[in-house]
Amino acid sequence: MCEAVAQPSEDEVLLRVTAVGLCGSDLHWFCEGGIGDAALQSPLVLGHEFAGVIESGPRRGERVVVDPAIPCARCESCAVGNQNLCTNLRFAGYGTTDGALRQYMWWPERCMDLLPDTIQDPEAALLEPVGVALHALDLGHVRPGMTVGAFGLGTIGILLVRLCRLAGATRIFATDLLEHRLEAVQGPSVETIVADVTGRERDVVLARTDGRGVDVSFEIAGTAEAIETAIVTARPGGRVVLVGIPSDDRVSFGAATARRKGLTIALSRRMKPGYHRAIDLVESGLLDLGGVITHRYGLDQVDEAFQVLAGRDGIKVVVEPGRDAGRVS
Repeated sequence: MCEAVAQPSEDEVLLRVTAVGLCGSDLHWFCEGGIGDAALQSPLVLGHEFAGVIESGPRRGERVVVDPAIPCARCESCAVGNQNLCTNLRFAGYGTTDGALRQYMWWPERCMDLLPDTIQDPEAALLEPVGVALHALDLGHVRPGMTVGAFGLGTIGILLVRLCRLAGATRIFATDLLEHRLEAVQGPSVETIVADVTGRERDVVLARTDGRGVDVSFEIAGTAEAIETAIVTARPGGRVVLVGIPSDDRVSFGAATARRKGLTIALSRRMKPGYHRAIDLVESGLLDLGGVITHRYGLDQVDEAFQVLAGRDGIKVVVEPGRDAGRVS
């Protein structure tokens, strides 16, 4: 048994990992050896979107989705309910805390929520990005009748579009460079626009809103171009939520435009604790996860999985440690 399995803390239970979603932040660690201002100092097991089966203690046999964040419960942020901003946070697959790309791991029992039978393991790995999208939605204050821009359609962007529709947004302008991602959000109230390096989509959004702009802009691409698009297309007095993680840890935009519009700019950090909203939305059928998972791999195919993720050939890539070699697309 490996060392990570052999030495649990008192509050931890043994988890058999069944599914791990790969995220853009994992790609930063994998390709660049860091993310933002954090850099690897030693080898790290990645993976923070995961589900599994408890293999020890009174809850043995339960299928669970796992919160990758372990807040300290002592700092000021934790005390006021902002555990996602905990200054002493430990996070799976980040810094020095190993993540879930393995068969077994110990993790605090309090970070595990029971999965209903209607949510399968690969779908359960999507509940963490659903939580991230819900937090961004809350920061955007989306209300019925609003117009919304979603700029960048990776997994979180696609989920945000679907959540904005549920929240009552009557027009959602969704942009991405890739056609297959635009196809994933097509539906009532959504207008898809192919983005390009010239920022043409900004003119299209403004033209379709008669120059007014959107009530809420979500930037979910992690690029300077998407941030500028979010600022330019937001209406005066509107809100801009920055969700994407830039590769060089820098963001910039036209300050004069943002200032003259009096924009409220919020930066989204991970998700609030607890999966109850995410589970209820999916279990009830209100939030459809269909079409988001495009690639599934076994644990022995992680390199190939990251190649697909880096190539942006699909949308969500899921690794299933107990899965036989082979891919399902």
